[in-house]
Amino acid sequence: MRFFDFILFIKGYNLKKGYNLLKRIQKKTDDEFENWQSEEKWKILKFHYQSNEIFRSKFSDGFPLTWNEVPIMGKKDLQFDLEKILSKGFHKSDLYISNTSGSSGHPFFFAKTKECHSLTWGIIKERYERHGLILGDKQARFYGIPLTWKELLKEKVKDYFANRVRFPVFDLSDKILENYLNRFKKTNFKYIYGYTSAIVMFAKYLFRNNIILRDLCPSLKLCIVTSEVCNVEDRAIMEAGFGCKVINEYGASELDFIAIEDEKGDWIITEESLFVEILDESNQPVKNGEEGKIVVTSLFNKAMPFIRYEIGDIGVISKIKKGKYRILHSLLGRTNDFAILPSGKKAAGLTFYYISKSLLEANGVMKEFVIKQITLDTFLYEYVSDRELNDDERKSVLEMMDLYLEPGLSVQFEKKDTINRTGSGKLKHFHNLVN
Repeated sequence: MRFFDFILFIKGYNLKKGYNLLKRIQKKTDDEFENWQSEEKWKILKFHYQSNEIFRSKFSDGFPLTWNEVPIMGKKDLQFDLEKILSKGFHKSDLYISNTSGSSGHPFFFAKTKECHSLTWGIIKERYERHGLILGDKQARFYGIPLTWKELLKEKVKDYFANRVRFPVFDLSDKILENYLNRFKKTNFKYIYGYTSAIVMFAKYLFRNNIILRDLCPSLKLCIVTSEVCNVEDRAIMEAGFGCKVINEYGASELDFIAIEDEKGDWIITEESLFVEILDESNQPVKNGEEGKIVVTSLFNKAMPFIRYEIGDIGVISKIKKGKYRILHSLLGRTNDFAILPSGKKAAGLTFYYISKSLLEANGVMKEFVIKQITLDTFLYEYVSDRELNDDERKSVLEMMDLYLEPGLSVQFEKKDTINRTGSGKLKHFHNLVN
């Protein structure tokens, strides 16, 4: 057993069991698989209908006869105290608990059974193997990180056991990127992983300085980008700057990979653990090749009802199928701006998740939020809540701005009944109105 597998095992996640389940599913013929997936989606629906009072209350006419009668679940439908939203028989102490980043505008805590999360790791392992990577290979992680000492320590311990070095995205000025480059010169990284926009910034820095990263870090095999759309131009810049292949991952922390590119560059959907639908505005299925909103059912998570769960993105599934797998043809949305500060410092828009984290955890006081930079030193904080933020909560945001960005910034707060979304249906949580 590899060290990384052992760490998962002692935390209660049986990677071997999850991986073996995945392989059993994959051995089914294409026709067997389609029937199996249909049976599993009805099985998980029936389980949560019988075991979850909040979920059952969504059904006005009893248990549905057809799948299209199953109500659509939004993120706001799951914004309850965890003990209330969990299905009968489950307790927080027995589950994997985490929270969404809030990039969709509906931050909330979620739970997965350990069996379900073990399957998630099994899928990650199998998909990575397709690209010549092994779980536990040295990772350069362009991501956020909490800066309060307790949470920072927790993340550093996780990074140590996962064999990854974190490159925080809160400041991506040239001086910081030079420090990042020096770390690559000294470390045998196998792959880069993280937010598209931050990794593109690093690639552009390399490009400006006529550097190909793999010349300085020959062990580098791959770059995996996530959380934000990677367009053709971004991919070209990264592949030129890094000297290695770039693949695109699309996922949601409360689910699994929804899709990840395979060796041929096809964005294959994670059919083994998810049932993915593309629906129109009337919640009716569109034909393959037509765009619509992405709705996902988690086939194995019995802890919470992620049934016909609307992600908040618009996508297109290809008319062409690859064996068992449908192919995600395109994805709209999930892009984030950068904050440009008076000092010249640049920070990824997802920085504001960490700034807002304390309010997200404070009894669900904040339901939705979006931050707009209106001048170099002034930010407008629009939020949806049952009440106005009090002075202590506003002060907390300012203190976090000082910590994560820089001192001297000002924030305006505006309580809203609703927050408008972009044309793609996505609520982009940070907008730079200066540039």
